[in-house]
Amino acid sequence: MEELLSVKNIHMEYATGKSKLVSIQDVSFTIHNNEFVSLIGPSGCGKSTILKMVLGLIKPTSGSVLLGGAPLIENTSRTSVVFQNSALFPWLDVQKNVEIVLEPIIRDKDLRRETALKYIKMVGIDGFESAYPRELSGGMKQRVSIARAISTSPDLLLLDEPFAGLDVFSAQALREELLDLWLPPDIPPHAVLLVTHNVDEAVQMSDKIVILSKRPSTVIAERPIVLQRPRNTRSDEFYQTVDEIIRTMSP
Repeated sequence: MEELLSVKNIHMEYATGKSKLVSIQDVSFTIHNNEFVSLIGPSGCGKSTILKMVLGLIKPTSGSVLLGGAPLIENTSRTSVVFQNSALFPWLDVQKNVEIVLEPIIRDKDLRRETALKYIKMVGIDGFESAYPRELSGGMKQRVSIARAISTSPDLLLLDEPFAGLDVFSAQALREELLDLWLPPDIPPHAVLLVTHNVDEAVQMSDKIVILSKRPSTVIAERPIVLQRPRNTRSDEFYQTVDEIIRTMSP
């Protein structure tokens, strides 16, 4: 498979008065096309910091992040992100919240509207195009966020604990729906990186799990997940895989 994202020996430290705080010691991993990868580890180990590096929002103290084989500043690959907070514009309705990210990409207003409606329907919130965020449940807001993220046809979709703020039933339903969207090869994105602290979630969704240590973080292990899809989250094999990863994470 073609390599889409390469994180190489990244190191991150912050100045704190006369001393330095090392957040990330040495982290490397890769994501290939058609691969769903989860990044897990204890709170404060730098998972979201790594996500921000992949987005190009911050630079590592040392090391590199390559997307499509090129540094972020040089590449033409497209990246989208869904955060734990849906981050919708409260003054825009559902349709406009999706259309707004398409404005730099699609000049034609009719095509932009058609594309937004296509992805709104794809995530199951058609009929709510004219609703405002304050009128939506948490799960529906995240569906809008997902529609907005994938409407740009990203090469890489980043998920920063997008289900953490939802109730158990909404979170599980949204995981399953996102996987249904991800699995067909003709629907974007080409690859997914999920940041989560939920081991069950990572095992359910991922082809590979990258396990980080506590701060300053390093990669403890990379674990391929070979359970057949769709995954039975109540099977003995599923529970065994979850237990193995929890043991790997434990000091």
